[in-house]
Amino acid sequence: MDLDFTSEQDMLRDSAAKFLANEFNFEMLRGLEESDAGYSPELWNHMAELGWLGLPFPEEVGGFGGTFMDLAIIQEEIGKALLPSPYFSTIVLCGTLILEGGSDDQKTNLIEHISGGELIMALAQYEEDGSYRETGITMAATQSGDGYELSGTKLFVMDANIAQKLIVAARTPDGDVTLFIVDADAQGVSIEKLPTVGKDNTCAVTFAKVGVSGSDVLGAVGGGWALLESMRAKGAVAKAAEMVGGCKTSITMSVEYAKEREQYGKPIGGNQAIQHYLSNMLLGYDSAHSYLYKVVSMIDDGANVEKEAAIMKACVNESFKFITERSVQIHGGVGTSREHNIGLFYRRAKSWETVCGNSDMLYDQIVENLANAYS
Repeated sequence: MDLDFTSEQDMLRDSAAKFLANEFNFEMLRGLEESDAGYSPELWNHMAELGWLGLPFPEEVGGFGGTFMDLAIIQEEIGKALLPSPYFSTIVLCGTLILEGGSDDQKTNLIEHISGGELIMALAQYEEDGSYRETGITMAATQSGDGYELSGTKLFVMDANIAQKLIVAARTPDGDVTLFIVDADAQGVSIEKLPTVGKDNTCAVTFAKVGVSGSDVLGAVGGGWALLESMRAKGAVAKAAEMVGGCKTSITMSVEYAKEREQYGKPIGGNQAIQHYLSNMLLGYDSAHSYLYKVVSMIDDGANVEKEAAIMKACVNESFKFITERSVQIHGGVGTSREHNIGLFYRRAKSWETVCGNSDMLYDQIVENLANAYS
């Protein structure tokens, strides 16, 4: 397993960092937090021009033939800048489902438009209890002629308010989970943006007898859960990359503040307690960063990373929360104010923990994997 970055990947990281440094800042982020769209269409189009949107997809379906390592690098840089965009929901979640379950026509038509920046998609999976298990999906897809009717409500749908199409998980008459591609503006679909600690595009989507045809099924009828499980592992890894990026910037900001902020005529970084905070933060970051890219390399090698992804995402969840909590404490009273930028990272550590598995759910999964391994 080679964990070194290639020269092309170093160039990708440098170009992504420069683009985000030149085109985005925290003042813009605060403005987007208060906007209805919650993202910048102009920056989204720039990302398409740079090839980011088509990066992880094969060339034969309209992508640029990149690796999961390339995707993780982009995700990490997005996390460092806290850029709000539908990149994760469209490229990672929906893109993975389309690649692994879509027909040839679905892959070609959807991926081409995603890569060009014309199509934003959202995954509607979770319901009232927020369960990540198959039993948590109760929404019905009843037979209607040659197609189906969808009725029910999905919660915690990222970027549904700006999406043109949704991938919806529902139970067909056989009782199994099936995935459907639904137009976001279809008759019977209503979308409400929810208030969250991360102030991001998290929505509730209600379906009232929404008609879909047989050609709108993604993958095989009844085969939706297997696709979701495979996607969730990769989604957890990609989100962890974004969180690791947030860890890095939080540490950088805290180190700079500890060198500049003086108490009794001396920088607070000279205090042993602050030094211990920063040392432990760096240890947490290095562990998370190393583990992340080990699992990323395993994905590119074709390995099944369901078990490793659960452990790694749980590790990153706790590291990001620990690092941002310590960052706020190092900044003192000003760190708790909404006006200071360090709080932007603290809020996202709380919000992003839940994506593709919060720590409690992942611990349960890890224990189940251990029990099965030794039974």
